[in-house]
Amino acid sequence: MNNTTSSTGQIVMLVALFAIMYFLLIRPQKKQEKQVREMRSALKVGDDIVTIGGICGKIVRVKDNRLTIQVGADKTKFDIEKWAVSRLDEGRKETASKTSKTEEEKKVTPKSMKKLGKKEDGTEEAVAETAADAE
Repeated sequence: MNNTTSSTGQIVMLVALFAIMYFLLIRPQKKQEKQVREMRSALKVGDDIVTIGGICGKIVRVKDNRLTIQVGADKTKFDIEKWAVSRLDEGRKETASKTSKTEEEKKVTPKSMKKLGKKEDGTEEAVAETAADAE
């Protein structure tokens, strides 16, 4: 009897070990692979991406399993496979939107030139009023 009890205990331990491996390793990896597959299938023109090689660019054309991306200041374009996309670059979009907002706030129009301030040397300087100051 002792022999059957120990073999049953070993089988239970083996099953428990497999269950732990499944829930800690296999299941999360499959879930992540599914998310990456969905992200790659949802890529569209205008998305900022980062490739698995670390190249940041903007998608300018999507065709089947190939993407044409534009990189750098000289706007170089080249083709990559969809599987080479590591992630969407959300940081670039946020930075670009913040930059455009601050540039709009910095625009000086004749209507915004209402206040006059004095420089340290005593001369007068026009100070632009931002939209937030005007309200």
